[in-house]
Amino acid sequence: MGVGGKRNMVEIGVIKTGNIASSLVLELLLDERADRKDLKVRVVTSGAKMGPKDVEEPVSEVLKQNPDLILYSTPNPSAPGPAKVIKNLSKKKAVIIGDAPGIRIKDKLEEEGLGYVFVKGDSMIGARREFLDPIEMAIFNAEMLKVLSITGAFRVLQEEIDKSIDAIKNGEEYLPRIIIDSKKAVERSGINNPYAKSMAMAAYEMAEKVGELNVKGCFIVKDSEEYIPIVASAHELLRAAALLCDEVRKIEKGEDNVLRRPHSAEGKLLSKRKLMEKPS
Repeated sequence: MGVGGKRNMVEIGVIKTGNIASSLVLELLLDERADRKDLKVRVVTSGAKMGPKDVEEPVSEVLKQNPDLILYSTPNPSAPGPAKVIKNLSKKKAVIIGDAPGIRIKDKLEEEGLGYVFVKGDSMIGARREFLDPIEMAIFNAEMLKVLSITGAFRVLQEEIDKSIDAIKNGEEYLPRIIIDSKKAVERSGINNPYAKSMAMAAYEMAEKVGELNVKGCFIVKDSEEYIPIVASAHELLRAAALLCDEVRKIEKGEDNVLRRPHSAEGKLLSKRKLMEKPS
């Protein structure tokens, strides 16, 4: 406890079931240089699986720690396994991080007193055995990480969680309730050049379309002669979106105008534009 009842340290419990790209860097977005003195983080995961039995141990382990804030990251928060976790988090200080299917339960989450950040562009992978092997899976996630980073989606996610952390430190209440679409992402991306902004918006919309194609290829189309090209096309679309994001970054670098917002050791968000200047 700090001066005047303020907290100097916030304990965060992170639960991960299954995987979306946001899961891969969630806690890292909050402490990119591993030098924040105001955070203590513990992560528990069920790995790739997210069935009702798979999720029991991770949620139990985190609840035992009684953290100040719980972050729960999962694909499709309305699925049976994630729904079981969310039931256990009811009325707790917790934020659900998910993809587009989670939007269906946002009203229910608000009724349960929970926060949420749904990243519409964090799309489902093309999980057909004829197409997806470990390398293709890793490449897909690498491309998705680039798109969500450069378009601004991860900046929104990180800043919203930081607001929750700051609220706890100050004895206040704040949980994000936000859906990250292309407009919301690019608005907060820090991209200045109007052409680069348009390209970033296009890339994010492409990432959303990737999810539509993969849902079609994985759950709707039954003939392998049809669904294999569909999921392959989705991955090619994401690759194109990532290349577009490379161009966005190149434009901003060329103008020496990349926004960087590192954390200080105390957790304050600093800011800078020029490469050779110090953040303040």
